[in-house]
Amino acid sequence: MDYLDGLNESQRKAVEHIDGPMMVIAGAGSGKTRVLTYRIAHLLRNGVDAFSILALTFTNKAAKEMKERINSIVGGNESMNITMGTFHSVFARILRYNSDKLGYPSNFTIYDTQDSRSLIKAIVKEFGLDDKVYKPNAVQGRISSAKNNLISPAAYEANVEIVSEDRMSRKPEIFRIYKEYAKRCFQAGAMDFDDLLYQTNVLLRDFPEVLHFYQQKFKYVLVDEYQDTNYSQYLIVKKLAAVYENICVVGDDAQSIYSFRGANIENILNFKKDYPDFDMFKLEQNYRSTSNIVKAANSIIKRNKDQIQKDVWTSNNEGGKINIIRCLTDNEEGRVITNRIFDIKQNEGADYKDFAILYRTNAQSRSFEESLRKLNLPYKIYGGLSFYQRKEIKDLIAYFRLAANPKDEEALKRVINYPKRGIGKTSMDSVILAARQYDVSIWDVISDFHRYPVSIGAGARNKMAQFALKIQSYAAQMDTSPAYDLANNVAQSSGILKDLYDDKSPEGVTRYENIQELLAGIKEFSVQQEEKDEMGTLSDFLIDVALLTDADKETEEDKNTITLMTIHASKGLEFPHVFIVGLEENLFPSQLSLTSRTELEEERRLFYVAVTRAEKTCTLSYVVSRYRWGQLVTAEPSRFIDEVDKSYVNIENDTRGRSGGRSLSGYQRPSEERTKGFGQMGTGNRNLRPVKETSSVSSKSKTGGGTTENLKVGFNVEHARFGKGKVTALVGAGSDQKATVFFPRVGQKTLILKFAKLTVVE
Repeated sequence: MDYLDGLNESQRKAVEHIDGPMMVIAGAGSGKTRVLTYRIAHLLRNGVDAFSILALTFTNKAAKEMKERINSIVGGNESMNITMGTFHSVFARILRYNSDKLGYPSNFTIYDTQDSRSLIKAIVKEFGLDDKVYKPNAVQGRISSAKNNLISPAAYEANVEIVSEDRMSRKPEIFRIYKEYAKRCFQAGAMDFDDLLYQTNVLLRDFPEVLHFYQQKFKYVLVDEYQDTNYSQYLIVKKLAAVYENICVVGDDAQSIYSFRGANIENILNFKKDYPDFDMFKLEQNYRSTSNIVKAANSIIKRNKDQIQKDVWTSNNEGGKINIIRCLTDNEEGRVITNRIFDIKQNEGADYKDFAILYRTNAQSRSFEESLRKLNLPYKIYGGLSFYQRKEIKDLIAYFRLAANPKDEEALKRVINYPKRGIGKTSMDSVILAARQYDVSIWDVISDFHRYPVSIGAGARNKMAQFALKIQSYAAQMDTSPAYDLANNVAQSSGILKDLYDDKSPEGVTRYENIQELLAGIKEFSVQQEEKDEMGTLSDFLIDVALLTDADKETEEDKNTITLMTIHASKGLEFPHVFIVGLEENLFPSQLSLTSRTELEEERRLFYVAVTRAEKTCTLSYVVSRYRWGQLVTAEPSRFIDEVDKSYVNIENDTRGRSGGRSLSGYQRPSEERTKGFGQMGTGNRNLRPVKETSSVSSKSKTGGGTTENLKVGFNVEHARFGKGKVTALVGAGSDQKATVFFPRVGQKTLILKFAKLTVVE
C-alpha cells in the first residue's frame, strides 16, 4: 500500500507540499507526528537529498522513532543522513564542529541544571552575598531569561531597565554574578543548556561563512512544536531558512504552555508576517479521543481570544461524559481517585500504564502517592529524580567528563576527593583561591604547581598531582578507546566500584547495581555504534546523556505503572484514562496567572492540553478544603470547571463516588475582568454568593451540647481538634454555611458547619 493512502485529505495535502514556506496547525490527536514523518519521506521520494534536511523535534526519542518509520517507507538507511533531533542536540553538534571559532574546546562540557546552580552558589558565596536573597534557582532563571533573549553579560549590565528591575527586587548584583558565571563557564570549557542556543546565535551572527555553509546545507527545514520555540530558537530557524525559505513549521497555538521557559506564542501567530506567501494546512480530525472529550475541549479553548481558529472534530464514538468529582479534602481526593483507578482496572482489564493523574504543581502528588501505596498500586512520578541525577551516577559521569575536559570545574570539585584520597576542604579552598588570583582554572593549578604555587602541605599537593595524572591517563584514551572499555577502566581504577561494593547496606547494594546498569547502557551504546561502523567514544556517549529530555528517560520498570505528572510534563503524551486533579481557584488557574488576560489564556491552554491527553475517559476533581503552606484553607472550584459545556459533563457531588444531583458549587465565579490583584486563597478575597437549597442542614453536637442550628457571631464554641473558640463571622446559608472562628490555641479558622461538628458552649 502506498504510504499516502493512509492519510486523510488535510494530512495528504500537507505531506505533498514540497517547496516554499508552510505552516501545519495540528489540533490535539490529529496525527501531527505522522504528517511530519511522511512529509520527510515524501521529500526523499521526490529526490531531495537527505543531507539537506534539518528536522527539529520535541524529543530525541521522537527523532529516533521518526527515522525508523522513514526507513520503513523509503527503504535503506537514508534517514541516517538526515540531521534530526532536538534544538539542543542538533546545535550542540554544530557547536562542537565550530567551537574553536568561539574559543571553546571541541569536547566542551554541557552543564546540567544542578551544575549551573552549584556554580552560581559558589559565586554568590565568593562575592559575600546573602544566599537567601540571591537564591541559585532564582539567579539561574534570570540568567537563563537573558540568554534566551540574546542578552550578553555586557548588554545586561548596560541595560538601565534590566538593572533597575534587579534593584527593585533587591538583587542589584545579578549583573556581576552573570558576568562571573559566563567567565567561569568559559574558563571551564563548559556551556549550559541555554548557551547551546545562545552560542549558536553568536556563531551564525559573527561568522557569515558558517551561516552561509549551513544555509546551503539545510535547504529544507522542518520544526515540530513551533508554538514552544523561544526568541533564540526563532532567530536560528529564521536565519537558516532565509535563502531557500523551504521551511515547514508544525504546531498548535492552543497548546502553547511554556512561556515560563521563554516560549513565545507570537512565533506561530506571526508566522504569516515572516512569510507572507506561506501555505497553511489545518489538521482538525482528532484520532485520539472520544467525541465527548473533543467537544468538551473545544468548548474550553474557544474562550481564548488569541488563537488561530480551527474546528477540531472526531469520528470516534461518543464515549462517556467528563466526570466532575467534589471531595472534602486533598487526602480524600487521593483516596477517591485511587479507588476509581482500581475499579476501572478490575472492571475493564486495563493496564496500570493506561492511567495518568495530572496536577498543576508537583506538591500535589503526596496524597495520591499515599493512597496508591496503601492499595499497593505501582506508580511512577514523571519528572522526579531521574537515573542520571542519582549521586553515584553523577559521580562516575564526573570522572568521564574530566577525561573529556579536565577543566570542567564542577566535575573536578565533585570527585577530587571521592573516593576519599585525603584531600581536605582547606586544601581545596587554597587551590580555588589561587586559581582566582591567577585567573586560571582549578585544573591549571593542580596540574602544574610549579607554575602556580599554592601554600598547602606537601602531602595534599602530591595527592592532587596524583589525581591529575590519573585524569590525564584517562584523557589520553578518550579518542582511541571504545566508550565501554574506557568507562569500565575508569569505574574500576578510580575506586568507585570498590567503594560501592564494600558498602553492604541495602542502599550501597542499590548504588552498586546502578553503576552496573550505567556500564551496561554504555556497552549497548558501543555495540550500536559498531553496527554503524563507528567507534563510539565516551565523549560521544556524554553528549547523548547530557541532552536527554525527560521523555527520553523511560526505563523498563516505568512501562506498566500509573503515571503521576504535572500537566506541563504531559505534553505530547496520551493515556486511555486521565484524572485532572486540584481544579480550584488560585491552584488551577494558578494564583500567579491571574493578573492579565495573556497569563489566564495560557492557563486555559494548559487545561485544554490536560483534557486532550485523554482517549477514553477524563475525570476532573476539586476539593472543598486543602492544606496549603501549612494551613487548611477553603478552596473554591476552578472557573475552568464552569467553562466546560455542561452537555459533556457528569457532576458527582458524593465524595464516595456515587452520582449526586446537587449543584456543583455555591459560589459566584469571578469574571476575568475582576481577576487582577487577587490575593491569597480564602473567603476574604472573593464575593461569595451561596446557593439556596431546598432543605437546610443543621449541625448538631454528638455530645449532646448546644446545636449550631441557630449559630450567631459572638457564640462560644468547641471543636474536637482546635479546642474552644469564638465565632467572629458567618458566611452563607444552608449546607454550605461557613463560620470563621478564633481559637486561642491555633488561631483563626474558617470551617464548613456541616463538617465541623462544633458544639455551642456557655
